[in-house]
Amino acid sequence: MNATLDHVMMRVEDLEASLDWYQNHLDYEEKGRWEADTFTNVYLGPADVHEEGAVLELTYNHDDRTYDLGDAWGHIAVRVDDVYDAYEQLMDEGVEDYRDPDSCGGSYAFVTDPDGHEVEIVERDYGATWSLDHTMMRVEDADESLGWFIRKLEYEHTGRWESDTFANYFMKPEGAADEAMAVELTYNYDGRTYELGDGWGHLAIRSEDLHDDWETLMEREAEDYRDPASCDDRYAFTTDPDGHEFEVLSRD
Repeated sequence: MNATLDHVMMRVEDLEASLDWYQNHLDYEEKGRWEADTFTNVYLGPADVHEEGAVLELTYNHDDRTYDLGDAWGHIAVRVDDVYDAYEQLMDEGVEDYRDPDSCGGSYAFVTDPDGHEVEIVERDYGATWSLDHTMMRVEDADESLGWFIRKLEYEHTGRWESDTFANYFMKPEGAADEAMAVELTYNYDGRTYELGDGWGHLAIRSEDLHDDWETLMEREAEDYRDPASCDDRYAFTTDPDGHEFEVLSRD
């Protein structure tokens, strides 16, 4: 299976405020929308998203609920040519000064969206400006999580960073384009546990044949969380060892 990342879903409390933030500050455009009786999904991304690139899904529930971000999900990261120029631009536009480049060693920075989701700004020499570079998730057992991605999704390491207190592992499908979004797994050495919260939703992977890929996942002993039949045979869901949800999404 290919398992290219299609989108990352986040829940928002004020859809118009979130759309305004991503469209005005990151120059995102609306790629699609689904209006249901009880919720709205909006898909956003730069105008020139790569064919293997991922987009952002904002989910707005119509019942005015609030959300807890938890700490099992970390951030999304977006690409820029120069982190200092990009951060200064966002500050000039009135974005909150969260973690500037100097506080991050000069190679990256962080801002937050209206709901508190962290957005990392990273320098890359590929991909559209502000395109999604990776989504970071925290894991409690690095060996187990790495094995899950390698065996279940056929991912491979594309980079790692080992420090005194934590390790970061970057994962993508074998042969994925540079412009494809990666998963960053963060493992802290202190044995801490994490809460998923509900402000983050899921990562979605593309499938050329939903039922064949679901059968493959079941053969590889992935969690049977929501099978295709329970989702109108349009998509399905499994979970990783830490409970992060993964949507398997049929794409033409």
